[in-house]
Amino acid sequence: MTGAFTPPSHPTPPAGPVPPLGVDDVGRLRARVQELWPALRSDLEALVRIPSVSAAAFDAGQVERSAQAVAALLATAGMPEVEILRAGGAPAVVARRPGPEGAPTVLLYAHHDVQPPGDPDLWQTPAFEPVERQGRLYGRGAADDKAGIILHLASLRALADELGVGVTVFVEGEEEAGSPTFEAFLHAYRDKLAADVIIVADSGNWRIGVPALTSSLRGLVDGVVEVRTLDHAVHSGMFGGAVLDATTGMLRLLATLWDDAGDVAVAGLVATEADDLGYTPEALRADAGVLEGVQLLGSGRLESRLWTRPSLTVIGIDAPSVAQASNTLLPTVRAKFSLRLAPGQEPKAAFEALRDHLVRHAPWGAQVDVTPGEAGQPWSGDVGGAVYDVARWALHQAWGHEPVHMGVGGSIPFIAALQEVYPAATVLVTGVEDPDTRAHGTNESVHLEELLRACVAQTLLLAALGRR
Repeated sequence: MTGAFTPPSHPTPPAGPVPPLGVDDVGRLRARVQELWPALRSDLEALVRIPSVSAAAFDAGQVERSAQAVAALLATAGMPEVEILRAGGAPAVVARRPGPEGAPTVLLYAHHDVQPPGDPDLWQTPAFEPVERQGRLYGRGAADDKAGIILHLASLRALADELGVGVTVFVEGEEEAGSPTFEAFLHAYRDKLAADVIIVADSGNWRIGVPALTSSLRGLVDGVVEVRTLDHAVHSGMFGGAVLDATTGMLRLLATLWDDAGDVAVAGLVATEADDLGYTPEALRADAGVLEGVQLLGSGRLESRLWTRPSLTVIGIDAPSVAQASNTLLPTVRAKFSLRLAPGQEPKAAFEALRDHLVRHAPWGAQVDVTPGEAGQPWSGDVGGAVYDVARWALHQAWGHEPVHMGVGGSIPFIAALQEVYPAATVLVTGVEDPDTRAHGTNESVHLEELLRACVAQTLLLAALGRR
């Protein structure tokens, strides 16, 4: 990544009857973002160096440190009011700048907390030491979602006194922990966060070189299933063959959750069809790193399997490790599941359907209990209207390629909460991730050229909203 930015040569399609900004303005703002780029990249690297993991087992002081760093950046980006606020949870940064009289207000969202780094031996370079390789910046949070903070800083710095809209920046500190106090925060500071347009910079693009607006997100229900077969552990040689152990019972129970094609076999779950973007099995296998010979799960269009149908994953099992295993029939085994929900699915109904399935399919009379965990609403957005027209224009200007509308299989439950509290607001879900970002995994990275283009796009979007 050299930092050079070549303006796209593609013709500019109008957003409405005429483009919202003239060619000279577009070129000037693009050049301004390019001029700011070295400092923006330096700020991103500084944020990545702060291990702001919001999971309970990690140092909460680092999340506080991260909030302070974000507040300082916003204070130097022309935001006259910057506060660190909370509603009983982790610190969030809220910065506000009023717009001209009659101008709309735009809420810019990102989060400064990150996922745990995982096994350090699986990182090519240390998780919290940003390193560039082949045009990508590696480090935990480099994409998810400290890059979102950089998007907002770029827009504020580039527009400066030309900013024609009111702006509120909301940088959350507990998104990766499930946003447990988000709704309380939203209601506590409802007036401070009120906006006409909400830009959530926590998603991604179709692929490198092709921008996207996220049109749907799956919801989430997770929990723990427990299988009990004995009141104490017994010798596997003396009792095996006649006495059911909890591990075998759990394996048989879990196997009932999918049919032979790999589709979720739980009755009562919503499933719909996504738009066909031409996603091929070969592209998916490459994007996900599927090993040779391993089949893809499910049936039907890939976009639907990933975005608008339920998926079910076992993400943890409490059982002895191979190294610590003994010849014992275990009395109790617990497994944690993660169920992603299609747009239109109520989380409570989905949990009840899964719980009923598990209890009904208890193997050989094993005792089965199911305990709910987190739940989050899915979201489906309306991509029509003037704001979306301007957003598509801005993305095309920055990439030189028409944006696509894509679903995302992951969950951002608070978007539904934002839409409920501010029903008249237009919600745009954007971001900088691409199929090789590996958010939440080891060796997370952001493609630097894509981040630069995203900074240009959001700057143009805010400038155009100010003119209209």
